[in-house]
Amino acid sequence: MDAVKAVQDYVTKMVQPVGMKALLLDDETMSILSMAFSQSEILQKDVFLFERITNPREPMHHLTAICFLRPTQASIDALATELRHPKYGHYYIYFSNVLKPTMLEKLAEADEHELVVEIQEYFPDYLAVNRWLINFNLKSVLDQSAAWDSLVLDRVKLGLGALCLSLRKRPMIRFQKTSEVCQRLAKATADFMSAERSLFDFRQTSDVPPILLIIDRRYDPVTPLLNQWTYQSMVHELLGVVNNRVDLSKVPNINKDLREIVINADQDAFFQQNMFLNFGEIGDNIRQLVNKFQQTTKSHEHLDTIADMKKFVENYPAFKAMSGTVSKHVAVVGELSRLVEAQHLLEVSEVEQELACQDNHTEVLGKLRSLLVHVKVKDTDKLRLVLLYMLRYEKQDSVLRELLDTLEQQGVQGIEIVSAMRRYAGAGCASRCKELFGERTAVGRLKRLVGGVKGVENIYTQHAPVLSTILDQMSKGKLPEAVFPFVNDQGGPERFQDVIVFFVGGCTYEESRAVELFNQANPGMRVLLGGTSIQNFSSFREDVLFAASKNR
Repeated sequence: MDAVKAVQDYVTKMVQPVGMKALLLDDETMSILSMAFSQSEILQKDVFLFERITNPREPMHHLTAICFLRPTQASIDALATELRHPKYGHYYIYFSNVLKPTMLEKLAEADEHELVVEIQEYFPDYLAVNRWLINFNLKSVLDQSAAWDSLVLDRVKLGLGALCLSLRKRPMIRFQKTSEVCQRLAKATADFMSAERSLFDFRQTSDVPPILLIIDRRYDPVTPLLNQWTYQSMVHELLGVVNNRVDLSKVPNINKDLREIVINADQDAFFQQNMFLNFGEIGDNIRQLVNKFQQTTKSHEHLDTIADMKKFVENYPAFKAMSGTVSKHVAVVGELSRLVEAQHLLEVSEVEQELACQDNHTEVLGKLRSLLVHVKVKDTDKLRLVLLYMLRYEKQDSVLRELLDTLEQQGVQGIEIVSAMRRYAGAGCASRCKELFGERTAVGRLKRLVGGVKGVENIYTQHAPVLSTILDQMSKGKLPEAVFPFVNDQGGPERFQDVIVFFVGGCTYEESRAVELFNQANPGMRVLLGGTSIQNFSSFREDVLFAASKNR
């Protein structure tokens, strides 16, 4: 199961018409396309113009228009206007999901000049971050009352349906029983698959049916709270990653060419090789990369002969690409290093890991008190430490009150997140994993005993997400149906090969790493991870506050 390849295959089919082409997109399909292709890759397919369907444009009748749009009312209206006043010679129209009959009728009426050659439903209706990770970039979808907004539910249902269609899978569906939002999404997705039965009528490649497992973010509220120490996760936590792009414009003395960068594992070999490594290992690999670049540069210093010049010109594209890779990653790692020192993150993270993975209340409380009054520790990190303490030691009311008083005395803003988190995923929340911290401790001990994944002996990477336990149970055929039943109680096989795990409320890059490491260790299974969004502490905090505000 390769989400990026599925999107690339669809887009390649779209741009097959011979001749010069203009690609008309909406905001969402622009993101879908940019995640799967670089601009140079699209240009190689004779696409000479990229435009949003809503932007004003000059007539260019010598070009063929390839329209790749989500089937929303806004896109249909914009396309109908375009067809009534055409700017291009012919139109090939592709929608990223199922098109309603009324929408098709509107387009037929608008095609007064009969320039539409074909209309097709394709299904790249998701953001493919990498081969095994997708999301919909939807924020604040989870409500404490478990009341889906109908438009959001429809978007997620259609997106999951499109994902399954693009991968040519008709999965059995399991969901978290204690979560109303998961139950509703599971039923809606099953109903969609039933209503569009003809679309899902393809030959399965295995006797073991694929599984779609839907989980509530509240099942594991700890993972999005932690500071991260592997490269991809750390970049998202400290700098933020949006559609594989990182904004470095606020980095001190940053080169203007590096104010926004792309980190895409399919387009950046260094990132692909290092995205799951610990920060210390990244530093060593960056030094090696810089040394290699310096050696390459020196080899081009003396261009004495025509042969030397010819060789340089032939190697220049690779040389330029290497230069860009070096500059980008040196800038990123340099800024991460600066933030780690400036924000006292080693000390903060050590206490976070103790709160998440160990049960030593007296010792960890002393360290926590010291950090809450430390001048280097950011208010954001003080809040996350208190949140972790609250989730683990919720019954320690007097201590918790003392910690909140300390935050107020330190002038920390936003302490309402603590009470909001308590309502969102406290011990009384039915959707929370009942062995949240007991399981983490057991997993942590097991990993230290057997060596675990590379770097787990590091005190900053002790934590393993609950998803790791779920995947381990699935690989052994022991995922309990009492906790994760099948839709309509239909039952299913004990063991699985192809699994799509989807988090309502967003997944994390730490969970993405766990999935890929699981895939590498279990060649008989293939797991793909998805979420309504990809969370870091900042975005998760916004979601929790949104849920609290909706429930007042």
